[in-house]
Order: sequence, then structure tokens, then C-alpha cells
Amino acid sequence: MNAPANRSARAQLQRLKERNRPTVAFVLDGQPAEALAGDTVLTAVLTQIRQLRINEFSQQPRAGFCLMGACQDCWVRLADGKSLRACQTMIEPGMHICTQPAGNQGAA
Repeated sequence: MNAPANRSARAQLQRLKERNRPTVAFVLDGQPAEALAGDTVLTAVLTQIRQLRINEFSQQPRAGFCLMGACQDCWVRLADGKSLRACQTMIEPGMHICTQPAGNQGAA
């Protein structure tokens, strides 16, 4: 992946294996990003930045918890307003993922 240097330095996850899969272009908080085919949205986001979202109640950063869809901690929004569980949804080309609260999209 060719993430900008400032993003890769801030990433929560660092990819160690399986780097030879095809890339998938997507948009993360209004910025172009790349993941690898077969990544979940959670993996795609956390290989770019440190947090998945901000908790709407505590305002604390969240990065997923159970990683299997039981805890409800990995919900993110798409640009069209649809919500999805990042740990159970596969990244798709052209997805527009929003990790910031509505109206805060340039703040990542």
C-alpha cells in the first residue's frame, strides 16, 4: 500500500504478511486510501489511522473491541449515511468511509 507517510506513521495496525494481494482504492474521511483485497473495513481503516471512530457518548477514540461483531464497538458510516460493522464488512472498491462525526469530515 502506498499510504501517505503521515498516515502510515499514525496507523494502529502494521501489515506484516500477505502484502501481495491486489489493492482496493477507497476514500477515508474524504482522503484517498488503499487496502488489500480481502481486508475487512476495520483492517482497511486501522492500517491507515489509529482509531476507527469517536464514541458518540464518551467522545473517546475507539478501534474495535471483540473483532467478531458482538460488541457493537466498530460501527462506522458510509458517505451515504449507511452504518456498518467494520469488523464484519469487507472493503469494496470506491467505498467512502467516515470515521468522524457528521459535519467533521476534514478533521482526521
